[in-house]
Amino acid sequence: MLLEDGGPASPRGRQVNGEVSGTPRLRGMGDPSLRGATAPGGSRTEVMAEGWEPGPALGDGNVAPGGAPQRAGQHEEALMTELSELVQKVVKSSSWWERHGVDISILACSFLLLPAGFLCLRSAQAIPFLAGVLTLGVVHHTLTVKGSHLASHNALTESKSWGKVWAIFFIELCSAFTVEQATYNHVKIHHGYTNVIGLGDSSTWKLPFLNRYVYMFIAPLAVPILTPLVALDLLRNVEWKAALRTLCCMFLGFYCHYWLLLHVSGFQSPWSALLCMLLTRSLLAHPYIHVNIFQHIGLPMFAADRKPKRIHLMSLGVLNLPRNALLDWSFGHSLISCHVEHHLFPSLSDNMCLKIKPIVSQYLKQKKLPYNEDTYSSRLWLFLQRCEELMAHAPAITELVGIQ
Repeated sequence: MLLEDGGPASPRGRQVNGEVSGTPRLRGMGDPSLRGATAPGGSRTEVMAEGWEPGPALGDGNVAPGGAPQRAGQHEEALMTELSELVQKVVKSSSWWERHGVDISILACSFLLLPAGFLCLRSAQAIPFLAGVLTLGVVHHTLTVKGSHLASHNALTESKSWGKVWAIFFIELCSAFTVEQATYNHVKIHHGYTNVIGLGDSSTWKLPFLNRYVYMFIAPLAVPILTPLVALDLLRNVEWKAALRTLCCMFLGFYCHYWLLLHVSGFQSPWSALLCMLLTRSLLAHPYIHVNIFQHIGLPMFAADRKPKRIHLMSLGVLNLPRNALLDWSFGHSLISCHVEHHLFPSLSDNMCLKIKPIVSQYLKQKKLPYNEDTYSSRLWLFLQRCEELMAHAPAITELVGIQ
């Protein structure tokens, strides 16, 4: 259950702090379509380095006299380099506990809560039973969303070998997805081509044939069922060894959950155990879907040969939501209140994204770059009002001309 992924996207507008304003436009600063990206069958799970920019630019021609696009591109690259140096100073001065320990502790605490959750489900009384459902639901989403997301970016450890182990555990065993496809689709495509139409434009989350209320409030309940089905379909694109490993991990994860409900929680029938599995695994499915669409869809969109350099791409096409104790714990800061920071520096852990947030926000605002923020309720109301425009119609392409 990896998170990949808005205010309408107008050809000349951007959304800053929840409001649409004029956008400084930059022509000819595009980077490529998917050139040089490794296919899932032979993909590696290591993540992008900070400041990674996929491939050479296709659209970097001399559109203006004197090589203005090249000079503009150098200016943007200098901005990203300067910001990276500021962030790197913070990272180097941070302890292991700040870089990895805090988030590992949250995941460890979630594991320790599992016995209490399963035992609470033994109770015939409503309050302990509901406490068990709540506990298992939060733990499930912490492991499958926060754990899988950090593992896909190798942000849990500085060792690539252990990173691979944690990726298999969280993504395949806990989330029932294949590591190769998860890292390719999320890290290589979504992060490399954020809001680039046809590549990282979050179109996965667009279901225009559904009624807006069905999509926002009913369809999320099917996420626990759809996730393994989608994963099974994607296994056709990976090597047979990876597919076999994924199938074994998926089966083990589901069976362990099912077995514990029968033998520890005391469910008397397979159907009651399966129903409880569906209930706990869909507990936070609504904010899971909402967050995926709120933070990208509706923000400026770009053509593959006309997308700006990294710092503009991420500041324009990514949005932060306010801090929320439950979602911060279950999904992580990098998916809620520090999503802009995460897209700029994807290899950092949730806690480090939170730590560099003041630096990033101050820098972008100081350089007159967008720093998008909006509330959960505001985004929800926006999508309910303009769902057809945002989810069904082809998005408008944002064309930037000149740097201001």
